[in-house]
Amino acid sequence: MESSGVVADVPSGRPPPLAACFRGYNKWMDCSDSDNVAAPFRPADSPWFWGLLFSVMALIGLGLIGPKFDVRQRQIEGRFLGRRQAAIERWRRQAGLPEVDLAEDAVDRSVAAPDRIVPLWTLGTAATAAAVGCGIMLRREWLASR
Repeated sequence: MESSGVVADVPSGRPPPLAACFRGYNKWMDCSDSDNVAAPFRPADSPWFWGLLFSVMALIGLGLIGPKFDVRQRQIEGRFLGRRQAAIERWRRQAGLPEVDLAEDAVDRSVAAPDRIVPLWTLGTAATAAAVGCGIMLRREWLASR
């Protein structure tokens, strides 16, 4: 009887289940117990590893960019607050209320450093939570594969 290829290579005459014996190349493997060894855990194959990696990189990036962000954000927020006060003063003039000199109410930015409207710690907290969550799930996946 002629060999038809894959089926004749298996002793029982029928192919074994794909999940148990197919090793990623076009040849059936012997399905003895010694051959069914689980593949070693590869962290790079897990999406939790990549989530952890990108979260840690985000934390490093936030740490590096933090001082520049603070200077730039202070400028942006200072302009925003100035425009808001000017709009309030225009509204007061149109409503016929007494004028307020904006220069008298102005405070030096270095003396009164208010909290940022858009703080950087919110992004840091989100990246930390993502890193911790991904780390926990990666460890669970690693323990399950052992």
